[in-house]
Amino acid sequence: MKKIFAMIPARIGSVRLKKKNLALVNKKPLIEYAIDSALQSTVFNKIYVNSDDDIFEKISKEKNIEFYKRKKKLGSSSTQSDDVVYDFIKNNPCDIIFWVNSISPLQTGSEIKKIFEYFNKNNLDTIHTVKKDMCHVIFDKHPLNYDEEKKFSKTQDLKPIFRFVYSLMGWNANKFIKKYETNGVGFFSGKVGYYEVGLESSINIKNKNDLILCDKILKGSKKVNTLKYSKLAYDRK
Repeated sequence: MKKIFAMIPARIGSVRLKKKNLALVNKKPLIEYAIDSALQSTVFNKIYVNSDDDIFEKISKEKNIEFYKRKKKLGSSSTQSDDVVYDFIKNNPCDIIFWVNSISPLQTGSEIKKIFEYFNKNNLDTIHTVKKDMCHVIFDKHPLNYDEEKKFSKTQDLKPIFRFVYSLMGWNANKFIKKYETNGVGFFSGKVGYYEVGLESSINIKNKNDLILCDKILKGSKKVNTLKYSKLAYDRK
């Protein structure tokens, strides 16, 4: 039987929002949404929280999942995602590895299962989640999908753009390792595919306003709440 692992990265440091993964969203630490969705998907043999800090081990034990402590040097703001995945696979050998992102609390277990099935059905080695947008796009100060010398295009006539949302990413572990050890990169290894997710999964928590928005959505309330943290955020002196 194939070893299919889920990895939930959760470094303690965050430049834009301190201790982001412990911030409360509808009275629950942000990271728990990713854990619960991964569990509800029922597609993984093992689920790991991958962190540079022991504070997340407590949550992992409470949720009856695994905890992998990466080296501190892999927890800095300059750490590259390719290096995090490579380090995890080398220390936790598996056949398939999926990155379940803690910054996407509205991603559901059923959607994770659909993406995993799409990955298998299409014999992919790499999969990334994307969101389709029909809008005018400028890249490097130049129009990307419209012409400034022509009448302003209707949005429905534009070529759509697909932006990465990072809610879920997955790889054939052997293909990732092989490309990484050959070229120093692995995020786009073997046969690459993309899966278009819904609006909810495309909402990422990167700053305080994002957090408050998701809190409001999950509470189904019109009240905008101030930022609060799990008490775990203060366990460290």
